[in-house]
Amino acid sequence: MATIRDVAKKAGVSVTTVSRALNGYSDVNEKTREKIKMIAQELNYSPSLLARSLVMKKTKTIGLLVSGLRIEGSKDNFTFEVLCGVNDCAGELGYELVLISTDSKKQQEKTYNQLCKERKVEGVILQGIKTDDPYLDEVLKSDIPCILIDIPIESDSVGYVTTDNKGGAQTAVQHLSDLGHKHIGMINGHSQAFVSRERLAGYQAALKKNDIPFNKDYVINGAFLEETAEVETTKLLKQHPEITALFCASDLMAMGAMRAAKKMGKTLPNDLSVVGYDNIILSAYSTPSLTTIAQSRYKLGFEATTLLTNMLEGKAEEKNKVLQTTFIKRESSTENHG
Repeated sequence: MATIRDVAKKAGVSVTTVSRALNGYSDVNEKTREKIKMIAQELNYSPSLLARSLVMKKTKTIGLLVSGLRIEGSKDNFTFEVLCGVNDCAGELGYELVLISTDSKKQQEKTYNQLCKERKVEGVILQGIKTDDPYLDEVLKSDIPCILIDIPIESDSVGYVTTDNKGGAQTAVQHLSDLGHKHIGMINGHSQAFVSRERLAGYQAALKKNDIPFNKDYVINGAFLEETAEVETTKLLKQHPEITALFCASDLMAMGAMRAAKKMGKTLPNDLSVVGYDNIILSAYSTPSLTTIAQSRYKLGFEATTLLTNMLEGKAEEKNKVLQTTFIKRESSTENHG
């Protein structure tokens, strides 16, 4: 395997010049830099990450810190798609990526700063954090650059990427209202999720716009899980048989809600219209296929990485980004014939 000395010898320059050229220092002539890069490629020379971090005092490593990574949530591919976006963007920009898993219990055993220093990451993308998790407060007080996914909070070293959750939910409920539904229930996630608050606000805004009274008993939590949503939907529909439509804050919960309705003998969508949120792969293949609000989880990861690396390189023009959603009409929603 070629060494940095081999590259320097063939290029006719010093080892220091090769190091500075490959590490992006501005005091190296561009012609010389290109020549060194070509020779390094010819010789299959790859600089040691450890050596580079010692020279530059930087690791060029970022972390994707995921809280609450569980097999129960694997059907929606959320974390995987975010990870793909982070990984692709990091690779394009020459950064290494470390995946770090945590949960509410682990966060009490090790501080956020300790975790970042152990993993030698320069910055972090944080996903899945709850409103009452210890790390949220620690992140905001830390000077380690961080981008939060779906948590619209900022500080000097913290930014965020999210989708227009309120607008997406409002579009979903407006669609049901346009179909003539007046009794519209909502299967929300859980109270510790920022997106749950935003989607509930969108649901309420659409009701208000269409002069439909808000009934708090029509809103239940399904914990973003299919099985929980099925159980809670059964209770809701038994207690309120007048409900003709449901807005579900995730497609997985919509799947559970549809299964509950079918077990109760309801025909979908004639007896009950259902709209989901996310546009997961399964939503196009359910029976009936699911009307939903699409958001790009891949883009969430990609844009989060762009913001973080800009921050690390001192060229952050903005610290937050709100992505738009898309409404997708399928078979699970129809006019209210009641």
